Amino acid sequence: MCEKQKGLHNRIDKCMINFIKNLELILPSNIKIKACCCGHFRYPMTIVVEYDNGFKYFDLVSSRTIPRKRNFYVKDKKGYYFISEVSKEKK
Repeated sequence: MCEKQKGLHNRIDKCMINFIKNLELILPSNIKIKACCCGHFRYPMTIVVEYDNGFKYFDLVSSRTIPRKRNFYVKDKKGYYFISEVSKEKK
């Protein structure tokens, strides 16, 4: 999570800025990107999207549902962010 965007904690990893901007162009209007992380070579890439007017959230990469409307990412002991329902640390 590198470049600060609008909002208190919204950041986009520098390596994902162009990818996310282009992805937003092709997604249907009822699907909004809410969060993303490249994984920093430690976790898989994640892109959290909202659909059904904010009633459902899922990771676009793994297609797994996330049962929260905010605070998608948690920080591991080494300071890297990940989504516990989606990611396991790479070895």
